[in-house]
Amino acid sequence: MKRRAFIAGLGVAAVWPLAARAQQPSAMRRIGVLMNRTANDPEASSFVGAFAQGLAELGWTIGRNVRVEYRWGANDPDLDRRYAAELVALAPDVTLAAGTLSVAALQRVTRTLPIVFVTVTDPVGAGFVDSLAQPGGNTTGFMLFEYSLSGKWLELLKQIAPSVTRVAVFRDPANPPGASQFAAIQAVAQPLGVEITPVGVRDASEIERAVTAFARIPNGGLIVTGSASASGYSETIIKLAALSKLPTVFPNRFGVLAGGLICYGPDRIDQYRRAAGYIDRILKGEKPADLPVQAPTKYKTVINLKTANALGLDIPATVLARADEVIE
Repeated sequence: MKRRAFIAGLGVAAVWPLAARAQQPSAMRRIGVLMNRTANDPEASSFVGAFAQGLAELGWTIGRNVRVEYRWGANDPDLDRRYAAELVALAPDVTLAAGTLSVAALQRVTRTLPIVFVTVTDPVGAGFVDSLAQPGGNTTGFMLFEYSLSGKWLELLKQIAPSVTRVAVFRDPANPPGASQFAAIQAVAQPLGVEITPVGVRDASEIERAVTAFARIPNGGLIVTGSASASGYSETIIKLAALSKLPTVFPNRFGVLAGGLICYGPDRIDQYRRAAGYIDRILKGEKPADLPVQAPTKYKTVINLKTANALGLDIPATVLARADEVIE
């Protein structure tokens, strides 16, 4: 009896450390995030909130089993390079990169650390992935939209303001997708009878000078392309558009909420939620090379009727019927 009790005791002693280890909390994982906005950008808070929500829905609680390190590149190539190096030095398990410049900066520093991107317009053309179906390497993620979508902004502007014959297009000349978006708009301009003028977004004074000169001739309109730099000056553009009575098309909802006329584009917040899913899969052992690049699944049209009334525009019923949201 004593021998059996002794052997049983040895069995308990052997099993106890295993059970104790099994009850220990899982190791803290680390995610690096390189944003292409400033920390006080109103859009940015919605984006990181959606990302955190997506992680939480998959069982990742910030501070309990995952730590997230943010860096804010503000779409500045120098800041992006600096912060990319900082994040990689922290040795995260995976990184989230917002925008083309952020991905480029991270890939300059590492070709092994997993990278999940969002709001990148042309990941194949930029050299980030081998193909959409088979990314290869250490990078995958979510495309912002195809370049052809940019032409729809001009088509939409002509539908709601048929008298428009001149359009100033705000794009970031330093960002490769900016040139391609401008080219897509230019491709549909001649059939629509519209003259296109490019406007850089290097600083507010450049924008103010350009809009003031542009507005001296009637029948004008504005298009803000999908780049962090252009979106960063939305407030300035909206103010100038209101003063000059210029209808303005934005690529995202936030520009319309702030007073722009209309937007059509992918649901960017949804991309951050979906990115959390890829981050989760990588943390659980999958490789970026095996996760295909995904296109947007949700697009939104938002119209600001208050702005339309101020401009004296009567929005066609067909356009209103397609709207996902109407601000009155």
